Amino acid sequence: MFRFRLRLVGFRFRTSARLVVVGGSLSYRALFNWTTPPMFIGTLLVGPLLQVFFFVFLGRELGVADDRFHLVGNAVLAASASCVYGGTMAIANERRFGTLGAVLLSPRRRVPLWAGRALPYVLNGLLVSAFVLTVAALVLGLPVPVRALPGLALVLLVAAGACSAFGLALGALGLRFRDVFLVSNVASSVLLLMTGAAVPRHTLPEWMRTAGDLLPLTHAADAARRLTAGGGLDGALLAAELAVGAGYALLAVALLALFERGSRRRATLDVM
Repeated sequence: MFRFRLRLVGFRFRTSARLVVVGGSLSYRALFNWTTPPMFIGTLLVGPLLQVFFFVFLGRELGVADDRFHLVGNAVLAASASCVYGGTMAIANERRFGTLGAVLLSPRRRVPLWAGRALPYVLNGLLVSAFVLTVAALVLGLPVPVRALPGLALVLLVAAGACSAFGLALGALGLRFRDVFLVSNVASSVLLLMTGAAVPRHTLPEWMRTAGDLLPLTHAADAARRLTAGGGLDGALLAAELAVGAGYALLAVALLALFERGSRRRATLDVM
């Protein structure tokens, strides 16, 4: 009996892992146009890199913070280019392209199903942040200690995961709103302003600082700045970023389950 249960657990794990990896990659390739090299480079690499340079030189002119603050903060924020928009459209585009019915009729468990939608954007966000940070640091001459690289990679990975969970939660809302880009655009502006990636948080009103603590990337940006300045990995900041990401992941799963039950109750698969 024990052996049978162990095999059953192993089978379920392999099935869920396959659903996450294969299902997520197929959805990523099917629903998005930026997977072509020119679109990927222009949208996810060049755009965020130019944003870093803009804020660095603006900060110099206005005397607001130093180059490290703007460079590292905006490099972490660069993950939002793929994680927020990708995570949102990964769900909302199922309705747009008429495939939502097939997803909701699937007998597969929902957590690995939706987690597979987020996985490509976690990797995208990590790649974009690492690229932007590396290129901007080389161009602007910002030294990054070699011993900080492992911790920095971990921080960027956690930041991308938290931001992707945030995108999935917004994507669930996109099942109720026709204009999903409105949700994504507002969310991106909120992250730019309240996370402290481009604007020093001590200059913001108290309520904005409190709201920023509940957003992804806030704690990761602080941890990344500390690492690039030669400090160690701040476990408290990393744990806070993980907690924020887990909270948005749970919110996304809860909203998706709620909207799915509503669609079945009304006998409509369009979740309108």
